[in-house]
Amino acid sequence: MRFYEKHILPGLTHLTMGQEQLLPYRRRAVSGAKGRVLEIGIGSGLNLALYPDAVDQIVGVDPSPELLHRAAQASQGLTPTTEMIEGVAEALPLENRSVDCVVATWTLCSVSEPEKVLAEIRRVLKPDGAFRFVEHGTAPEPGVQRWQRWLTPAWKHCAGNCHLDRQTDTLVEQNGFRMERLDTGYAKGPKPFVFMYEGQARLY
Repeated sequence: MRFYEKHILPGLTHLTMGQEQLLPYRRRAVSGAKGRVLEIGIGSGLNLALYPDAVDQIVGVDPSPELLHRAAQASQGLTPTTEMIEGVAEALPLENRSVDCVVATWTLCSVSEPEKVLAEIRRVLKPDGAFRFVEHGTAPEPGVQRWQRWLTPAWKHCAGNCHLDRQTDTLVEQNGFRMERLDTGYAKGPKPFVFMYEGQARLY
């Protein structure tokens, strides 16, 4: 399994998450970012070239050194300064209230402990900071939900711990955030995999 995670999964993740249909979601997620930005699960850095001029610094955190290497390459020549850190979002190596914005694109589905991740986001965000995200998760139809629950145990083993059945809005709202904006709907593809949550939340 370690061979797969080290040599196969990073390339598959980069190709899968680089789909053209995901680009508008990425653009919207980063569009309101400003100041010092933390991107959890930065992966291969597919968002880096999309950040607006209002961003001064991007700190990227990811547990995969292989994907971080790709992200470092993608950051070359960009205007915002960048820092890539190997680590997990459940234990962010940043000071309290040190970032203006946290961005997550298809990350909460794959972390081991989403409640701890959201607690860490609360800790590092400034009081007026924003948490901007796009995630996939639980669909509204019971029939699709059954498929999501049935597929997830096998899917997470081949897709980097990705869960198809996490309810992103509930997770965010039950862990210290108030939702300022939330848009949901299906992207193109098999329904169990493509129900999207896009939003911005702030600290209570």
